[in-house]
Amino acid sequence: MTKDWIGNSVSVFSQLGANRGNVLREINDFYATDPSAIDDLLRYEQFNSIIWECACGQGHLAKRLSEFGYVVRTSDIVDRGYPNTELLDFLKSNETFNGDIITNPPYRYITEFVLKALDSVPNGCKVAMFLKIQTLEGQKRYEDLYKNYPPKTIYVFTKRKPCYKNGEVDKTYSSPVCYAWYVWIKGHYNNTQLKWIT
Repeated sequence: MTKDWIGNSVSVFSQLGANRGNVLREINDFYATDPSAIDDLLRYEQFNSIIWECACGQGHLAKRLSEFGYVVRTSDIVDRGYPNTELLDFLKSNETFNGDIITNPPYRYITEFVLKALDSVPNGCKVAMFLKIQTLEGQKRYEDLYKNYPPKTIYVFTKRKPCYKNGEVDKTYSSPVCYAWYVWIKGHYNNTQLKWIT
């Protein structure tokens, strides 16, 4: 079966979360993360007081981080109305950031976002990405990312977290996708620990 490069087809990939059935993916891969995912992450990880949410969408994660007392810089390639968000293509940015980066990146640019984030922060800072569990698969991603930059810890959700297309929250939606938080520490590239969020 043919499949375009952002996953728009009815295939095995769609059943694993590339799309919902016959529904085409959102053009800029905007799938808002349930804010409770931040609560779960913070039960296991501590972060710097300053965080960059570099694909913030409508601010679902940024707002929750702010509620926990973090100073959150927000940016996105599209203005989705979250206050004080910079209109910025993260992958084209040459900025350095003296803090941690937490986001749910666009599905089609996962490897690029992780590498850019690691390049943007100093040693000792963290990069946390909300990603599908099958992000672990693939020879190309292994060669381009995990071979030299394995995450320090992967936290797998035992209860599935939903992502909402175009930010349209549907509490009745049951996600077919298993997600995890992947956490890197810049400069720490030893064996990856696997843990569960219960």
